[in-house]
Amino acid sequence: MLRFSGAGMSDAGRVRDHNEDSGFMGPYIALVADGVGGAAAGEIASATTAYAVSALALSRFGSDPVQVIEAGVQAARKLLVRGVELDLMRAGMATTLTALITDGHRLVLAHVGDSRGYAFRDGVLVRVTRDHTYVQKMVDQGQLEPAEVSHHPWRNVVLRSLHGNPAQAMDEVDVIEIEPRLGDRYLLCSDGLTDMVDEARIAEVLRGADPQAVAAQLVEEALLAGGVDNVTCLVFDVVDGPRVSGDGQLLGAVFDPANIVDAGVVRS
Repeated sequence: MLRFSGAGMSDAGRVRDHNEDSGFMGPYIALVADGVGGAAAGEIASATTAYAVSALALSRFGSDPVQVIEAGVQAARKLLVRGVELDLMRAGMATTLTALITDGHRLVLAHVGDSRGYAFRDGVLVRVTRDHTYVQKMVDQGQLEPAEVSHHPWRNVVLRSLHGNPAQAMDEVDVIEIEPRLGDRYLLCSDGLTDMVDEARIAEVLRGADPQAVAAQLVEEALLAGGVDNVTCLVFDVVDGPRVSGDGQLLGAVFDPANIVDAGVVRS
């Protein structure tokens, strides 16, 4: 039976006074959510989304992973809307979401926003997500070279996210199935890493043996490069073994229950 073996780390960085990133690292569900910069209550949005998606995945282990991840996204959306209804000062809150889930056999990715997922196989780093940003749209339309993205002043303008605006339809979330292979390593991270550390260096660090040490080093590299944003990294390998119990590792804003809207309403 396939599962994830790894660890994560999250840091507020050297400029921000609090952490709006959230993460969850479990044996069958791993995710990163980044409260969209400049929006109200980003930590509420990311923590609520991380909680809703991970809690629902844990309660439905063994079910169709596509249906589970889609249900988790819908649950998160409802809680974000509820969060705005409870406190209008949260109007505008939103978050990215990049999540991988397995039922022990299949591997499914859900993604919206500009956090990223990477696969590291046979020493080669491959991005498995596509940024939902203005600059990525410019690249797709041939108006911007990929090498210019990291320096563009609008690189953090996100076009799709999970948001709590009840008057606006939910943005589309990419849900795709990935062919798993034993020994593959995955990295899920917020843009606090990828804005500061290039992919060539990320690939070098991912060669390390211990996922926990690798995650810690990636966060440290982002901090040494300036740490201008919150940074969250999850590093984990696809392994085979008997089913394991237990929840997982909470990271960032979701570690504080006060950041979660109506946690009791998530049901299996």
